[in-house]
Amino acid sequence: MLLNYPALLPLWWKRTSDREEIVNPGIDNVDLGIVLLLANMFVLVEMTDTVRIPPWQFERKLNDAITEELNKKLANKVVYNVGLCICLYDITKLEDSYIFPGDGASHTKVHFRYVVFHPFLDEILVGEIKGCSLEGVHISLGFFDDILIPPESLQQPAKFDETEQVWVWEYETDEGAHDLYMDTGEEIRFRVVDETFIDTSPTGPSSVEPSTSSGTEETQKKEAPYTIVGSISEPGLGLLSWWTNN
Repeated sequence: MLLNYPALLPLWWKRTSDREEIVNPGIDNVDLGIVLLLANMFVLVEMTDTVRIPPWQFERKLNDAITEELNKKLANKVVYNVGLCICLYDITKLEDSYIFPGDGASHTKVHFRYVVFHPFLDEILVGEIKGCSLEGVHISLGFFDDILIPPESLQQPAKFDETEQVWVWEYETDEGAHDLYMDTGEEIRFRVVDETFIDTSPTGPSSVEPSTSSGTEETQKKEAPYTIVGSISEPGLGLLSWWTNN
């Protein structure tokens, strides 16, 4: 049953801050024509890869060894234009294994399906506010943190409180405006309106000469390989506490 997938996930979920952000981790083929909706946020993607099993793993069952190698290679990795890989769902076909001269390992072409986090556009999700900045409200799903709601997509009118470092919805009533704060840790419901994939694969040695000044270090902001843009600019979206009936 496809809907039994949650039992597979906890073993491989990690927070984004701990994730090794690699795009396209060497998979032979990803068939985007074979994508099945698994449940909200998750899809099954059919992939093909040649898996290398070292000799000291030969005593194990082949399926178990291949499963471990595929999860080592893919779990918590972003595949460009596919999504964040979570865990192996099943192996659909094993082709013949080969041992090449000079390499004692076996090489097996494997057809498999992988659980991938990739919400659809217009999908409604519930996350937790992890912080606010002038860029907007930053949201976490627990295992994925690269979600941003930009200022123009907040409930309006909205303002940024520089002192508290939070966004505020200036909710208008007959009695005047009430400030509704978007505090860190609050649960928030949002709509997925856009997504961005960035190929962060290594591109080879840089042609820029290193700085000669020893007293300074250049720090570059690490780009997220997969970013989701959300919106709460419609009734029913925003903090769950805003729409609770008392």
